[in-house]
Amino acid sequence: MSETETIEQAEEEINEPNAAHLEQEDEIEEPEDSLPSVRMEHLPPRMSEAVTRAGWTSLTPVQSKAMPYLMAGRPLMVQARTGSGKTGAFIMPIMELVNRYQDDTQALVLVPTRELAKQVVEEAKLLFGDTGLRVTAVYGGVGYGPQLKALREGTHLVVGTPGRVLDHLLRGSMSLKKLKVLVFDEADRMLSMGFYPDMRRVQEYLPNKNVYTCMFSATFPPTVRSLARQFMDKPDFLSLSRDHVHVADTSHQIVTVPPMEKDRTLIRLIELENPDSALIFCNTRQRVHYIAVVLQRFGYNADELSGDLPQKDREQVMGKLRQGKLRFCVATDVAARGIDISDLSHVFQYELPEDPEIYIHRAGRTGRAGAAGTAISLVGDFTEQVQLKRIAKQYNIEFEERPSPDEERLATVVAERMTVRLEAQMRDRDKLKVERLQRFVPMVKELANDEEGVQLIAMLLDDLYQQSLHTPPALVEEDSSDDSQTSGTLKKKQRRSRGRSRRS
Repeated sequence: MSETETIEQAEEEINEPNAAHLEQEDEIEEPEDSLPSVRMEHLPPRMSEAVTRAGWTSLTPVQSKAMPYLMAGRPLMVQARTGSGKTGAFIMPIMELVNRYQDDTQALVLVPTRELAKQVVEEAKLLFGDTGLRVTAVYGGVGYGPQLKALREGTHLVVGTPGRVLDHLLRGSMSLKKLKVLVFDEADRMLSMGFYPDMRRVQEYLPNKNVYTCMFSATFPPTVRSLARQFMDKPDFLSLSRDHVHVADTSHQIVTVPPMEKDRTLIRLIELENPDSALIFCNTRQRVHYIAVVLQRFGYNADELSGDLPQKDREQVMGKLRQGKLRFCVATDVAARGIDISDLSHVFQYELPEDPEIYIHRAGRTGRAGAAGTAISLVGDFTEQVQLKRIAKQYNIEFEERPSPDEERLATVVAERMTVRLEAQMRDRDKLKVERLQRFVPMVKELANDEEGVQLIAMLLDDLYQQSLHTPPALVEEDSSDDSQTSGTLKKKQRRSRGRSRRS
């Protein structure tokens, strides 16, 4: 077959529709004792008026499916993507569950970022309208003044990041003694940003009586499921996300990127994903060595596995990987045989394999032992795009295409993580240490007004980020008991890398 014919055949394969994909419909996973969905005409008057104010013509699936559980007071984990209408799914029941004539904080929604807090508050204000219900956003990185004023005047619903909520609780400017509803929104992201300790400390301020709790998340890996059991007693599970229908699953993702930009894209993806541990596959030992060096020079705890290594050195690398002392392992397919790690959260494919079956073996390294996993492939030239289509067709895989991360998006994520870290450190300082740091305040103000000074501050922040955020995230271990929300045994699993220790 000529080269032209080969290309034409490949193009036909690319353009040929996947019958399985076309026939696939959205799947919904519900509890065994499921509740019937609610329709707009069945809503109570106050909720019906809220829908009218918002201009909705119908309820989204997550709203119609989830709201009956919230109204019935059944603890619930809801798997739903951003943009699915999940905010309305918990805001409207809150309207019915709180007493508008009581000025205490009766509902709390914890979110990972200030941007999401603002979005939730705006939607809540729209739905609340003139009902007399008040909502306040509470997040870090801004002054306390407006937040303190709103809390003093009384607010029924607080939407905030765990760190700033904890700050107000410690100050005594906020009380949860009358709390009735607790919502975790995007719980998987809160864990990846390092909010878990703050979330547990916030729990200490909850009233002794039961607080209705629900959790919304795009994915439910073991860490999030374990977190749910610390706040909810035997929660139900409801999934409305076709790409992640099951609690434990492997997500297949691709990033299309020019071949010459793959190394920088890989670094950005690692920064954004912040995985506990990962395998990075390349097709040649030369490429394996190159990527391992790139990761090491960027400050990551990484090593390589290839046929060039003596057996003794290969066994040493494998031992560190299994013991959790190595975070990233760059490997060829031959060298990676025999690696079986149950809590490997990510597999990155720097290059797609020529044999489609090899892709399955690579992706299968994650998502083991009932865990959720993520397999991300960097797809470059036309040849790799053709190969990707063949893999998708042969194994009926629906790949999720995600954009190549840019520096602006990365800077935002890094800033959010640093804010969490710095506010936590400030919160743990005693009065003497707070007094001591005041001597540097004039210097910081002066540096902030000068370009060279800004670079000095950025250097200090970068060093702190490298030291504290480039170790694997401290995870919540699975609790085998089915006890109530306060009985779970919590442990932090930390992995130490060579030359540094980190957490996000």
